[in-house]
Amino acid sequence: MPESDAEPIHTAVVLLTRFRPGALGWGIGQLVLGIRPRERLAGLIFHKVLGCGRNGGFGIVPGFDRQGLFCLFSSRAAADDFIDTTAWAASYRAHGIEHLALSLQACSSRGLWSGHPIEARAPVPDDGPIASLTRASIRPRKAIDFWSRSPAAEADLAQAHGCQLAIGLGEAPLLRQATFSLWRSSADLEAYAHSAGHLAAIRAAYGRHHFSESMFVRFRPLRIEGRWQGREMMHRADA
Repeated sequence: MPESDAEPIHTAVVLLTRFRPGALGWGIGQLVLGIRPRERLAGLIFHKVLGCGRNGGFGIVPGFDRQGLFCLFSSRAAADDFIDTTAWAASYRAHGIEHLALSLQACSSRGLWSGHPIEARAPVPDDGPIASLTRASIRPRKAIDFWSRSPAAEADLAQAHGCQLAIGLGEAPLLRQATFSLWRSSADLEAYAHSAGHLAAIRAAYGRHHFSESMFVRFRPLRIEGRWQGREMMHRADA
């Protein structure tokens, strides 16, 4: 049933931007100023301004030329309105050499992000793309152990069959980390999730109690538009 005929479904927006050289100062400012939106955003539940590792990777060295913004809205209409009409979203586009906007509805979700759940009521895509978000708050006493194991496992992600995009994100250096990835199909994501390297990393993280809070979400992409890593990307899902 289309959302317009039923209860609205929480819809996430992910903006990814690689900044122009002259816009690095603006991007760094967002990591501080973006804690509070500079305009009223209808339907906003929570948001996170996210830094990136160098070259968008998963290591501990920051890369100030890339940034992510995650927002959760109460409905698809509110998410579309944010992408299409707000000054904040337009500023990210204007300051970027490359910019990608995605709107997403969760088809499975486990855990919390700063105490917030993400409801999962969207259907799992039968074909077409699927996105994945993993994020965690790392216990300070476990940070060295986590970072000694994590980068190698996550670096394999970008090379996995069917992975169209993979980026390391973080809302705080070293201790609050996230990975966002986009896949050609659910089958490709499942194959990676059950690979030996990924399973070993998950078992180590939970067996060693690395996290004080974590979240794992799979999303049905509703809308993908823009350019990332030299590729034009476009997708529209039916309502």
